[in-house]
This record gives sequence, structure tokens and C-alpha cells, in this order.
Amino acid sequence: MKRGILLVVFGANSKQANDTLSLVDERVRSAFPGVNVRWAFTSELIRDRLAEQRVKTDSVRKALEKMGFERYTHVAVQSLHIIPGVEYEDLLADGAAMREQGRLSDVVVGSPLLHSDTDVAQAAAAMLRHLPSQRTPEEAVVFMGHGTWHSGDSRYEDLSRAVRDKDDRIFIGTMDGNHTIDDLLPLLQAAGCGRVWLLPLLSVVGRHARRDMAGDEPQSWKSRLEGAGMECLPVLTGVAEYSGFVDIWIQHLAAALERLERPERPERPER
Repeated sequence: MKRGILLVVFGANSKQANDTLSLVDERVRSAFPGVNVRWAFTSELIRDRLAEQRVKTDSVRKALEKMGFERYTHVAVQSLHIIPGVEYEDLLADGAAMREQGRLSDVVVGSPLLHSDTDVAQAAAAMLRHLPSQRTPEEAVVFMGHGTWHSGDSRYEDLSRAVRDKDDRIFIGTMDGNHTIDDLLPLLQAAGCGRVWLLPLLSVVGRHARRDMAGDEPQSWKSRLEGAGMECLPVLTGVAEYSGFVDIWIQHLAAALERLERPERPERPER
């Protein structure tokens, strides 16, 4: 058995994002010494942009094929996505294809951040622990996630309920899906929120955080909040920069690696 780890993220094309992924890489290598770590990006657009800059990156399938060529037999693929959406289902499909084709003896996919109810509770605690230190209790905090029309979008609602049970001035919305800025603005106004901290609920800070969340364009969340008469304070920090969130991914990866050790196991995703 030759084990390996493949960390999978949407993609990164900025210094801050790359620095964040480097920190995650260090955490993983420290937690699992002796197991080699590789990376893959799910975004074809990001991979193409990096290729134009002569930076080589791999898709999940390409990375797994390379690992098979290098005689890895058992690979734990860890999703660094937020919810169990389309990207997670694609990871499961890629892992199954590699097993069926005999290119790898086994592939186990670790769950994304908000996969189980336990994950949601742990992420809520991490979110509360990592709030901006300057924020006062009467000030609102708005988190912006990506969102999707996939059923996995409901995990944002679960996280919102878990957090708001402890602090009703924390709001979670998404760019797509059922809880956009259009849904949040009336709630913020009804709560009388005059000052709002705005943070990404995204793995790393990229174009979405800089442009769609904190940009100066009329439709950015910052502009919409300010247009509604609120003072807006963006914080450009991705969740992978906070240890409390990375801990959850590390736990999922540990479970995936443990399942690689089981010669007879049910065919189901980790957790």
C-alpha cells in the first residue's frame, strides 16, 4: 500500500489565496507525517488563467491519474469546499471512476466543511470564536457564501440557525440560492442594524470576495448595504485562514485515511 493525500479546492489565483492554501498544506503535512500531499483545482477557469501565467495545476481526474502513474495505490481525497454540492458529487464520481478503471486500488473522499449536523455545530462554534475582535454586540455580522440551487445549499440555513441561536445579529447569505442579499437587507433593516461587518464564507479570498462582496460596483454586497444606509466594514479573510474551520477538514481527512485501512468497507462516502 502506498498512500497519498489529494487536497481539492475550487481554485486560487491571488497571493493571499495561495498563502492560505500553503498554510492548509502545512497543517495537513504536520497532522499526517509521511503521507505525501498533492493539490487539485476544480475550477477550469482558474486552471486556464494560471496556465496563461505558466503555472501548472491539475484537475481532480488528472491529479489522480498522475498519482496512479507514480504507483500510489490508496488515495484520500479531501474536499476543501464548504457544502456537499455539485463539486463534492463530482469528487465522488472521479474517485469511483479511478477505482473501477483499476488505476488506483482505493479512493476515499473526505467530506466538505458542512457535511453533517456535527460539522454544522462545530463550524458555528468556530464562526463565533473567529468574529472580528473590534465588533461590538449591537453590530451586525454578515457572511457571504457562494450558494447553489443544489440541495446542499440547505447547509447554509442549518449553519445560520446554529449561529443565530447564540447571536441573532449574525446573518448568513449567498450569492446564489435561497438567501441572497435581497433577502438579507429587509432583515438587517428590521433589526435596526446601522453598522455591519461583512465577511466571506468562502474557503479563500478571491474574486468573489474582492469584487462581489467588498467591491465598489453598484451590485456588490458592500454597495448594497451602504445604499441601504448602513456603514459597512468588509473583512477579507477566508475561512481556511481560521484554525477552527481547518480543524473540521482535518478531522474529515483523518476519517478518510482511516477508511483506506479497512480492506472490507461499505461503498459510501466518508461520514
